[in-house]
Amino acid sequence: MYSLVQSVQARGEAGEPIPSPFGGLRRHEVEFRRGELSLVAAGPGTGKSIFAANLALAGNMPVLYFSADSNAATQLTRATAIITGQNVRDIKRKLVHDEFGEYYADLGKRWWIRWNFEARPTPGDIERDLACYFEVFGMDPHLIVVDNVTNVDGGATPDAESFVFGLEAMCEYLAEMARDTNAHVLGLHHVVGEFSDGLNPIPLSGVKGKIGRVPSVILTIHKEIDGMDGRILHVSPVKNREGFEDSSGQTFSSYDFNNANMRLTDISAEF
Repeated sequence: MYSLVQSVQARGEAGEPIPSPFGGLRRHEVEFRRGELSLVAAGPGTGKSIFAANLALAGNMPVLYFSADSNAATQLTRATAIITGQNVRDIKRKLVHDEFGEYYADLGKRWWIRWNFEARPTPGDIERDLACYFEVFGMDPHLIVVDNVTNVDGGATPDAESFVFGLEAMCEYLAEMARDTNAHVLGLHHVVGEFSDGLNPIPLSGVKGKIGRVPSVILTIHKEIDGMDGRILHVSPVKNREGFEDSSGQTFSSYDFNNANMRLTDISAEF
């Protein structure tokens, strides 16, 4: 048991925000705090992984990224583009033709971001890698990304009710992980079918499995395409325990997506 005064010391780093490149979200009082779980939900191909990669690479902080949804080549070329600002297509070409050495110096500076590319990691795999991370660096990550939550092998789910129960149990597991490690755990997740095209604001009720109880923050992402291969990502805070929220998804901050270097740039205009 702790008194209120003792709780100041007991909290450790919990509640400390990690670096974030998303100024619009900060204006909506959204922060990614250590010791907490957040969820980012969107349709396929909308930009969940791009959002997570920009966050993971924003502050050169200790990160453990479970990339079950994308392979090593995809994440490597995206990350290299975000870090260097160079064209992802040129980077991919150099990777294929063994001309990648010019990027080693820049990538080497991000030595404490580590990746797991297993397609179906189990909770045991996650805990093993967390233990290995601590063994190597003497500390836990500040950010743990799980891309996607449904890719974690939590056991068979024979029916819809079991699927929803399993998702909520997985969120509880990830929230407990956040508390135990004082990391911010960011889970990526899907939305229900009517929002899967990603073209309209997604409410809290649009999150697949309706697993809104556990995460401290839930963000949904929809996109705007300008017809010239350009894209804007709109990020809605549909749940936020310690700040502004709009469960309808109609309030959002907006980010220009540069599909050459994979970077998201804040658009200051209010929507």
